[in-house]
Amino acid sequence: MIINIILGECIRMKKETGLTYTQSGVDYSRIDPLKVKAQKAARATARNLTRAGFREVKESRGESAHVFDVGDFYIASITECLGTKSLVADEVRKITGKTYYDRIAQDTIAMAVNDIITVGARPLTIHAYWAVGGSDFFSDEKKMRDLVFGWKKACDIAGAAWAGGETPSLSGIVLRGAIDLAASCVGIVKPKSRLTLGKKLEEGDAIILFESSGIHANGLTLARTLAHRLKKGYRSNVEGGIYGEALLSPTIIYSQVTEALFKEGVDIHYMSNITGHGWRKIMRHPSSFTYRITQVPPVPPVLRFIVKKAGMGLKDAYGTFNMGAGFAAFVAREDALKVARIAGKKGLKAYVCGVVSRGKKRVVIEPLGIAFEGETLAVRA
Repeated sequence: MIINIILGECIRMKKETGLTYTQSGVDYSRIDPLKVKAQKAARATARNLTRAGFREVKESRGESAHVFDVGDFYIASITECLGTKSLVADEVRKITGKTYYDRIAQDTIAMAVNDIITVGARPLTIHAYWAVGGSDFFSDEKKMRDLVFGWKKACDIAGAAWAGGETPSLSGIVLRGAIDLAASCVGIVKPKSRLTLGKKLEEGDAIILFESSGIHANGLTLARTLAHRLKKGYRSNVEGGIYGEALLSPTIIYSQVTEALFKEGVDIHYMSNITGHGWRKIMRHPSSFTYRITQVPPVPPVLRFIVKKAGMGLKDAYGTFNMGAGFAAFVAREDALKVARIAGKKGLKAYVCGVVSRGKKRVVIEPLGIAFEGETLAVRA
């Protein structure tokens, strides 16, 4: 039924003007080469860890978090930003009177935490980076109260301590009346056997996709561009609500589920946070495998709305948004249903969606008849 709905909408889209992520201002073909160049330069700095008596885990280069060995355990670290979702919150406040800064605080932390847990780390500390275009931004007491409350609450959900942060006023860099939210996270891999860098990934492994809560924090530039094209803008109806509020459903923090999986002794072979590049992130592992998707999870209403109104083809949609799958785990086939049950106990739906096969590096979404080739995810040096 879900597939029929998606395909039906795709046919109707042909009558509308298409909108892609690149057209809205985000072009990964320009961004990704910089990431690769930075990785190559960064590798040489690992000798500074050696001089300090520690060792970099080389295999973590190109993964979602960097890992180094401190003896009895590993330390992982990551820095991530919210992106432009704060601009949506500011616009929707004009409609509802709510700030939504508690929600985007969770989005920001989720971006960092959901990356660091992919290597098997437990989040320990989080630092905040709140940059504004003028210090008067911090005078909005309601907005700041919601931001602080939401940040603290999200740290508790992640099981991490809020260690500190920075609140610069950057006139001339950040627009006046705007805020740039980011978070860094440090995590611990203990015992060392929890390290998950994909060495165990093999043919026959099951692909588990965990549900998303909506758009999360990726693709908002396109979503905002679309709002300007809609007659009612952020007030447009989306299944009983308005478009703006639907966009502001906070990103799920998946650390509670991954911690439960480790506690229950599940042998996780690999994990991937499905963010920028959409379902192409399923093939983040460096080796050549074909990831065959045989079932697609339900697509959240707000994403169905965007795909339809933006006139996006299915390949563009699944290559841009999470489309209902916010996080992926790869386990032995016999552990797949156990993973789904454990996730269910944490209130999260998990779908056994496919299998890892030998072959050319690609993601094949069989029910939708689309595929992504390996070269479309150029994020490794």
